[in-house]
Amino acid sequence: MVRLGFIIGLLALIGLLLSGLAAWRVHDQELTIDGIALARAIDVHASLVQDRLTERELLARVASGLFRAPSVMKANMLQPLRSSIYAFKTDFVVASWIARLQPDELQSARSELAAAGFPNPAVRDFDDQPLDTRSLDRPVNVVMDVEPRDTATMAFAGRALDRSPLLGPMLTRAMTDGKPVASDPLPLLRADGPVGLVLAAPVLQDGSDAAAGFVTFSYELAPLMLANDDRSLFSVVLKDPRSNNGELIADERGKVTSRATAEDSPAPSLSRTVTFGGRDWSLGYYAKTNALVRARQTAAIVAAIGTALTGIICGLFGYVTYSNLRLRREIEVRIGFERRLTAVIDELNHRVKNILAVIQSIVTRTLRHGSDIDVARELLIGRIHAMSNVVSLLSESQWQGVNLKGLFEARAIPHADRIAVSGPDIDVSARAAQSLSLLFFELASHSDEGLSLVGKHPNIVARWEVTGEQPNEIFHFRWEESNTSAATRRPDSDFGIILLDRVAPEALGGTSKRYFTEASYVYELTAPMETVIDLTERDRTEALSAPVQRLA
Repeated sequence: MVRLGFIIGLLALIGLLLSGLAAWRVHDQELTIDGIALARAIDVHASLVQDRLTERELLARVASGLFRAPSVMKANMLQPLRSSIYAFKTDFVVASWIARLQPDELQSARSELAAAGFPNPAVRDFDDQPLDTRSLDRPVNVVMDVEPRDTATMAFAGRALDRSPLLGPMLTRAMTDGKPVASDPLPLLRADGPVGLVLAAPVLQDGSDAAAGFVTFSYELAPLMLANDDRSLFSVVLKDPRSNNGELIADERGKVTSRATAEDSPAPSLSRTVTFGGRDWSLGYYAKTNALVRARQTAAIVAAIGTALTGIICGLFGYVTYSNLRLRREIEVRIGFERRLTAVIDELNHRVKNILAVIQSIVTRTLRHGSDIDVARELLIGRIHAMSNVVSLLSESQWQGVNLKGLFEARAIPHADRIAVSGPDIDVSARAAQSLSLLFFELASHSDEGLSLVGKHPNIVARWEVTGEQPNEIFHFRWEESNTSAATRRPDSDFGIILLDRVAPEALGGTSKRYFTEASYVYELTAPMETVIDLTERDRTEALSAPVQRLA
C-alpha cells in the first residue's frame, strides 16, 4: 500500500505539473492572441478613419477646384456647388464661402449680404462685435455664404475671421501652403456646440496664385475620428493638440469631452497616427477588457480542469490498482490455503498411518497366539480407548500438545482415582503424548489385580520433575506401586514389556528401568526435555493451523 500511495502521489505531482504548464501556456497564448486581435482591430479602425478623413479632404479639394469667383463679394457663391457637394458627402455640419476682401470692399459686401437675406449683414469681428473698418490696412477674410442656411448658420455671415484664435491661423496657413488645412478642435455653431474640426481649402483667382477666398467644411469630431462601437475591443481617444496631457473622448451618445491624463494614468494599449488637413493626429486606443485578467482566468480554468482530470486519473488508477492488489491477495491466499490444505492432508495421512501402525501393533501383540481371549479383549479395548483419549486431547489443542496431568484422567486409564499425581505443568508433544498415554495405561492396567502384602489394593504414586538448565534440561518420570511384590503383582504382558522397555524410551529419546523393591514396584523413565515437548513438531503444527498469510 505504501508503494501504491507513492506511485499515486507521483502521478498526482506529474499531473499537477502538467496542469500548471498547460495553464502557463494558455496564459501566454491568451495574451498573445488578445494582443494580435486588438492590434488588428485597431489597424482596421485607423485605416477606416484615415479613409474617411481622406474623402473629406478630397471633397474640399474638389469643391475649391470647381469654384469660380468672378466676384468674391457675391453672397450666393455656394449656389452652383450645392448639387455637387451634397452628391459627394452630406455629413458636414456647415460649409461656408469666406471671401478675402479689401478694406474698401466691405461696404459692397454688406450690401450683398443684405440682398441675400442674411439677418445681420454688417461686417463685424469673429465674436460678433463691431469691426473698426477705418483701421484696416490689409485684406479681411469675411464669411459671405453658408450651407445649409438656417437660423444658426446664417448668423455667421458677415463675420471677419482674421482675429479668431483658431480659425485665423488656419486660414493664414491655408493661403500660404495653397492646400486644405484643418483647424484645432473647437465648438461648432455655438459655444456649447459639438466639438469638431474646420477644414479650409483656398480658392485661387483665375490666372493668379493669390487666394480669392476659402471654401470651408465643418465636421463633428465624434463621427469623424472617435466613432466607438459598443462591441469593439477598445475605446479610442484623440490626443488634444492644444494640450500636452489632454485627450478628447466621445461617450456613447457621441458627445466629445476633454480630459487630462496624469503621470500615473495607464497609457493607451496602442497608438496610431492619421493625417488630415496637412497635419498629423494621434489616436490612442484603450482595451476595454483587461487581457491579463482574462488570461489569468482562462489559465485558472485550465489549471482547475487539469487538476480535476489528475484527480480522476489518480482515483481510477488507485481503484484499478487496489482492485488488482486485492485480487492478487485473494489469489495468493487461495494458493496458500491450497498449499496448507495439501500439507494438512499430508500431515493427516502421516498421523493416521502412525496411529494405524500403533493400533496394528497393539492388536497384533494383544491377540498373540495362546492369549486368553477375555483378557486380550479387555486389554485391547483399554489400549485403543487410551489411544482414542489422547487423540481427542490433541484435537482439542489443535495438535499443539497435551498437558501431562491430563493423561491421568479417569477416561484415559483405569482406576485413576487411586493414583497420586505430582509434578510441574508440562505440555508434551503429540508423539510423546501417544507413547506416554499407552505407557500409563499399561502400568495402571497391571496394578489392579491381586492383593497387596497387607490385603489392600496397591497405592500408586506418579511423579515427574525437570532438572538441569536449558537447553540441557532432563525429564524424570517415576511410577511406584506400594505394597506389592513380584509374587502378587500381575506380570507385564509381552506388549507391555516392549512398550515399557523399548518403545516409550525410544520415542522420547531416553532410557527406562523397572524393578521391585522389598515392598513396591518401580518404573523410571528419563529423557531430554527437548524430545518430550518437541518444539519442531509444535512449530510445524502451528504453521498448519495458523491463518493463511499473503505470499511475499
